[in-house]
Amino acid sequence: MKSSSRNSLLFWLIGAGMLGLDQATKHWARLRFSLPDGNPDYFKSLPVIGDWLQFRLVYNIGAAFGMKPQSVLPFLSPTLFYALFSCAAMAFLLVYYFRLKSNESASRLGVILILAGAIGNLIDRLHFHKVTDFIDAGIPGVFPRWPTFNVADSSVCVGMGILLLFPILFKSQANPESAPSSPDVG
Repeated sequence: MKSSSRNSLLFWLIGAGMLGLDQATKHWARLRFSLPDGNPDYFKSLPVIGDWLQFRLVYNIGAAFGMKPQSVLPFLSPTLFYALFSCAAMAFLLVYYFRLKSNESASRLGVILILAGAIGNLIDRLHFHKVTDFIDAGIPGVFPRWPTFNVADSSVCVGMGILLLFPILFKSQANPESAPSSPDVG
């Protein structure tokens, strides 16, 4: 098996693992922090690192950071809006993935992580009409805290970071002829 094929398989397995971890942790959070009617019990939380990091359940009916871009097309239900948007984004990412060269491993991994996160949150939207968030991070005594998030959100952010930063940080290594040459001495 060629190295690029092996990397591709590994990246898809990482993506499947992130999707599985996302769904398992969201299920755990809904069981651990819900009232009998399924709504979040806002008085329940689990400190992981004091007030720096804790688990507590919230549902997000909007987009990232609680934004509600579906208000642009108010005739569409939020679930349909996000499903259409997610499917379009995933189609774009898949086309982009298959256009990447086999030596662009970091970019391929970044795309896979974004896809895994998008699929994880889409599953929530289609099943619950909202996204399950449970990771609450912040600086003790400083408000507002960072918006509560989940494993899928983390996967998307790490994937975006890889896509944006790797080409910048490793440009000179990937493209040696673009590096400035030293003047000939002698």
